[in-house]
Amino acid sequence: MPHPPLPMFWFLPTSGDGPYLGSPEGARPASFGYMRDIAVAADRLGFGGVLLPTGNTCLDGWTLASALAPLTQKLKFLVALRPGVLTPAMGARQSAALDRISDGRLILNIVTGGQPNELAGDGLTLDHDERYALTDEFLSIWRGLLRDGKIDYKGKYLSSQQGKLGLYDSLQKPYPPLWFGGSSDAGIAVAASHADLYLTWAEPPAMVAEKLDAVRAAAKSQGRTMKFGLRVHVIVRETDEEAWVAADKLISRLSDATIAASQKRMSEEMDSVGQARQRSLHGGRRDKLEVSPNLWAGVGLIRGGVGTALVGSPETVAARLREYQALGIETVIASGYPHLEEAFRTAELLFPLLGIGEKYEPGRDFRPVEQPRMAAE
Repeated sequence: MPHPPLPMFWFLPTSGDGPYLGSPEGARPASFGYMRDIAVAADRLGFGGVLLPTGNTCLDGWTLASALAPLTQKLKFLVALRPGVLTPAMGARQSAALDRISDGRLILNIVTGGQPNELAGDGLTLDHDERYALTDEFLSIWRGLLRDGKIDYKGKYLSSQQGKLGLYDSLQKPYPPLWFGGSSDAGIAVAASHADLYLTWAEPPAMVAEKLDAVRAAAKSQGRTMKFGLRVHVIVRETDEEAWVAADKLISRLSDATIAASQKRMSEEMDSVGQARQRSLHGGRRDKLEVSPNLWAGVGLIRGGVGTALVGSPETVAARLREYQALGIETVIASGYPHLEEAFRTAELLFPLLGIGEKYEPGRDFRPVEQPRMAAE
């Protein structure tokens, strides 16, 4: 029996890109022109959407998505909504506006955040579990405003007295979908109460299965059901051997000192349970990077967030993704370095095996249809 299609999103590297991790060699700044090129390519190649990350090293996702929406046709924009950094009412109005600007192509990625120092710079100084408690209150107000247009709410951290959304609600009803990632008990509890889709970073399948079961049980206790998505890097080549060579090349400019400094920084500055799980997969060691068949943790030596990649031929990577699909994964958010070239490579090699769209045809015009050319940067 054939597998159902496994939709895939791509990633916009809004803090920069390049062919080598942790090296300035070949580095590409996150210019608007480059972000546009990746988004337009992803749109025409058949990716379902793009993830726009958040943080003090990234271009603002809301502004960027607003600029890219008119230049794309079907692409959805998965934009970070950060509780505590803005008010729920402002977040609701911004969500409604961007959903309208994009013609109903907005998805919200709820990011509570796992770097206390960065959050303190934005004025948020609560500890880990308190941040999730605030997130719960934020989403209660946010959902109420978009669902009903008004709300009265008083919580420990947030309140809304006779709050009103305003003249314009979102095109998607009752509101744009909420996607949520968080591996701690506090994070899973909030996801179970509010999220439409739970995101997990790629880990060995047994670890992912255990986590998804916990989320299902938490959602069931709230009388809700949950969809699931997987965040992972991909290094796909025509053969397994070529893919492993590409993986080694990606970290070939990393020194042991750079790796040690990065691991120390993440250990000391992050209180994310998910990040701790990623670090535990490899322990900062180059000789223990294949943590599960074809699941390689080399990205996590230097990069925060998801640190694992699926490495192999199209057939190998597709088979591994189907294993996650069998656990309940319905959407994959992938990325690869550098992101423009790897978007084409991933679509050409992997999409036919995942049942995604039409195969890319060489020579096809990838410029936005009937859109004015942007000024040169």
